[in-house]
Amino acid sequence: MKTYELKGTKRADLGKKASKQIRRNGGIPCNLYGGKDNVSFCVNFSDIRRLIYTADIYVVALDIDGEKHDAVLRELQFHPVSDALLHVDFLEVDEKKPIVMEVPTRLEGLAEGVKAGGKLIQQMRYLKARGMYDKIPEFFTIDVTNLGINKAIKVKDLKFDNVELISAANNVVASIKATRQAAAAAAAAASSAKEEAPNAAE
Repeated sequence: MKTYELKGTKRADLGKKASKQIRRNGGIPCNLYGGKDNVSFCVNFSDIRRLIYTADIYVVALDIDGEKHDAVLRELQFHPVSDALLHVDFLEVDEKKPIVMEVPTRLEGLAEGVKAGGKLIQQMRYLKARGMYDKIPEFFTIDVTNLGINKAIKVKDLKFDNVELISAANNVVASIKATRQAAAAAAAAASSAKEEAPNAAE
């Protein structure tokens, strides 16, 4: 995974009133879990924005008043009406302990079903995986070249080095849907085959 550097400041006051004041001043309240001690701190929204509003995943190199921590995003809290970012939880990572992350998926190849007129549909844009943080890739590449019309790739069909997929095994990741164009082509091919069959017999 790529690294995202982020600076924070420890919080002295932890109440709701203090959190609101932090937000008014352009900051975001945060917590860091998973280490020896939990740490409450805040960061500037302008510094964390690119980390939050992206499909990429990162190891976050936190600098909290000079203390260094490697972490990953754990949970985001947004305002139910405005969707404004309210709070962020981080999980400190340890090279000896596996973590669970949602990893982006990327489809690769021109599917046979698409060549035949079908439509490729990507149902899952993230897969939940467990592994050591330094072994989890930035994204999973899934080859759809051999995927035909009305066929699907499920989680149980996939395997990647150094990580365990823990999304539901029968969930469909990608599939090819038959279109009217593909159905018409198949009907035409079937009709042509029937017409040729008697001629072949003669």
